[in-house]
Amino acid sequence: MGIVSALVLFAVIWFMVLFIMLPVGLKTQGDEDEVVPGTHQSAPANFSFRRKARVVTLISAGLWMVIAGVIFSGWITLDDLEWFTQVRESLI
Repeated sequence: MGIVSALVLFAVIWFMVLFIMLPVGLKTQGDEDEVVPGTHQSAPANFSFRRKARVVTLISAGLWMVIAGVIFSGWITLDDLEWFTQVRESLI
């Protein structure tokens, strides 16, 4: 795996974790009973993207290290996944 592949893998993991973590711990304006006029009740009351991004980055870094470690070590290869082998053979 090259450096670009590693960065793309990290970006994909980061965005997946971000979309999973966005609703975690979210307090809405309806929950706080402080709805700002012109907004919906389900709008976030106090949203700190900086804090959420730090948490997502820490989780993503851990997941990336595990996945990259598996890829670099060769524990799992494309040959281990039978359907990849069938697709590769059909292309040859």
